[in-house]
Amino acid sequence: MRDALAPLAEALSRQAEIDARAIAARAEDEAAELVAAARRDARAVLDGARSEGAAQAAADAVTSRVEAERRARRMELAAQREALDELCARSAAAVGALRDDPCYPRLLDRLGDLARASGGADLVVEVQPDGGLLAKGRGRRVDCTLGWLAVRAVDALGGEVRRLWAP
Repeated sequence: MRDALAPLAEALSRQAEIDARAIAARAEDEAAELVAAARRDARAVLDGARSEGAAQAAADAVTSRVEAERRARRMELAAQREALDELCARSAAAVGALRDDPCYPRLLDRLGDLARASGGADLVVEVQPDGGLLAKGRGRRVDCTLGWLAVRAVDALGGEVRRLWAP
């Protein structure tokens, strides 16, 4: 019986070998396809990451530029404020020096006349220790102190003050 079954066993063995090779070939093809798909997915992920990275870098660059512009503007405004403060201080010192001028009493008389012309003849005029005068009446007050006059003089410059920081 063995001899009679030998051709069948041989045929089954050959078929099993053919089937095993076919299964192995299909498994290799599927594995190759899985590897190719994984590589495609990895490339897509990398491309997406690169795009996101580039977009984030661009956004970060814009943010950095805006922050740098803001810092520069703050520094510019601080420098302008410093120049304006210096002008005000020098103006106050120059106006304060008027107290030592021999014409100072005439200046006080003129300021008193201006205060009364502005606020009324019944204003009470008081000379101030820091210079100038203050005129007061019922519900009215006219400040002609030297400090206030210095502030007004700088304010009167208006746009001319910009020349302090113009190139």
